[in-house]
Amino acid sequence: MDHHVYFWLKEERQNDADRATFEQGLAALFEIDLVTDGRWAVPAKVASRPVIDQSWDYALTMQFKTLAEHDAYQDNVDHLAFLAAFKEWWAQVQVKDLA
Repeated sequence: MDHHVYFWLKEERQNDADRATFEQGLAALFEIDLVTDGRWAVPAKVASRPVIDQSWDYALTMQFKTLAEHDAYQDNVDHLAFLAAFKEWWAQVQVKDLA
């Protein structure tokens, strides 16, 4: 299963130092054993079209072998630490899970 998360950072976090810290936090999530693959990214600089949303700041995509592993990830201590450390940093978050 795939787990996609889109983050919109608050205006006061739109600086190089905070972005670097947030990127380190995103990268650390891939050290969790339950995650089989994935990556984080910023919007690609593609041509503007009406169907393209580039309003977000970071996207995270992760793969899990099973729904049960995804669910275990949600309660993982390192995932919860990421949420605690950064939940005040974003103005909006969207999660999209794919079977």
